[in-house]
Amino acid sequence: MTPAKQLNLGVLIYGCGHHQAAWMMPESSIELIGNVTYYQELARIAESGFLDAVFFADNQSFPATTSTEVPAFWFDPMINLTAISQVTNRIGLVSTISSTFSNPFTASRQLLSLDHISKGRVGWNLVTSMSDWEAENHGMDHLPSRERRYQKAHEFAEVMDKLFLSWYRGDFSPNRSANHLINEQNIEPIDHVGTYFKVKGPSTTPSSPQGKPVAMQAGASDQGIELAAKYADAVYSVSWNLKQAMEYRNRLEQHLVKQNKPIRHVKIFPGLVTYIGRTKEEAYSKKLELDKRLPLENAIKQLSYFIGEDCSKWELDERVPSLPPIDSFTGPVGRYKTILEIVHDKEPTLRELLGYISAGGGHLTLIGTPEEIVDEMERWFNLGVADGFNLMPPTLPSGLKDFVELIIPELQKRGIFRKGYEGATLREHLDLVPPGSRDRSPQRGNYEEE
Repeated sequence: MTPAKQLNLGVLIYGCGHHQAAWMMPESSIELIGNVTYYQELARIAESGFLDAVFFADNQSFPATTSTEVPAFWFDPMINLTAISQVTNRIGLVSTISSTFSNPFTASRQLLSLDHISKGRVGWNLVTSMSDWEAENHGMDHLPSRERRYQKAHEFAEVMDKLFLSWYRGDFSPNRSANHLINEQNIEPIDHVGTYFKVKGPSTTPSSPQGKPVAMQAGASDQGIELAAKYADAVYSVSWNLKQAMEYRNRLEQHLVKQNKPIRHVKIFPGLVTYIGRTKEEAYSKKLELDKRLPLENAIKQLSYFIGEDCSKWELDERVPSLPPIDSFTGPVGRYKTILEIVHDKEPTLRELLGYISAGGGHLTLIGTPEEIVDEMERWFNLGVADGFNLMPPTLPSGLKDFVELIIPELQKRGIFRKGYEGATLREHLDLVPPGSRDRSPQRGNYEEE
């Protein structure tokens, strides 16, 4: 009998691993990142461990300013997940969608199409994008302000919900003898007219086998958390330590109260980087092997982007200088707050800070034996700051294989993770309340998007 309280696990697939030096390892898969069978195999590994979902982030630009830039976003995530859906049976499929650049009619149609193709395994992660380079690929001179991006994101989510539920599979009821094909009275335009979008509707595609695709969100600013509280089923969060995880949970709960939603209405999945060994020494040696190959130019460039200032003139082995307070920062707030937390906790040199953020950019990083790692995962789970985790393996496929072969059995032994899939849809995997599937108003129902 499966216990009621189970944690959830997804994996964020990125290139040949989240550590910036992963591609340089002798056993890396760098030559395969333009081959769809590579991603299909990663998804099969994740499914063999009964993970809830594979997830693709996205970046709609490729500056390629150094010779070591990894083209990690080789495929459009929706296309990649469609290919993955054909070689897997149960694991969820989550794609990132940018409300800043996307058309809600097209995006909702693509997601619903894949949800039908996969029999209800789709989720989507709503983002507002982060770089001017991406904006310049979409006819803009620069990225709109955060305030305008989130205003648009709210309307985008609203329109997506209307389209997701604009009509139902049951309204397609072909009967040759009665000369009847559809219940046309139930299929009406949504007639949305807003500030950013004007969409007549309805969708060309009926609602999905799970009601509608699962909605995720990943913004850590106040605007991002407000968006999550209003629309999301689950959030991807950045938490370096337990203190930061508790602060995030409390901020989310405050916004849920404002939305008149019950506490814990939105699941929280912090990012998790693991270095796993049968001994602690073996685990640390895996991190050391990666860190010593770290391309410093790329690492410094990434840090400069995260903190909004040029770090290239800083001394590698001197302490990181004081950074501006969060209130004056205009870039991605979640990652910046994490870096401030690392600097406060560790008082690192630049070289040490680069090591801390080299895999995943400052997410919870656990190094040790399966028992030690699961101890900390279970602690976060029991304290209610994590309903599960979004895995970010430093290397792929080896880091994911290590997790499936060493961590999953330990979680199962403690009774906090499944020994097999019990449901067929992503909503069932995540134990989410289904939307009001027969509610004729597409504006109502349990739409908890980002």
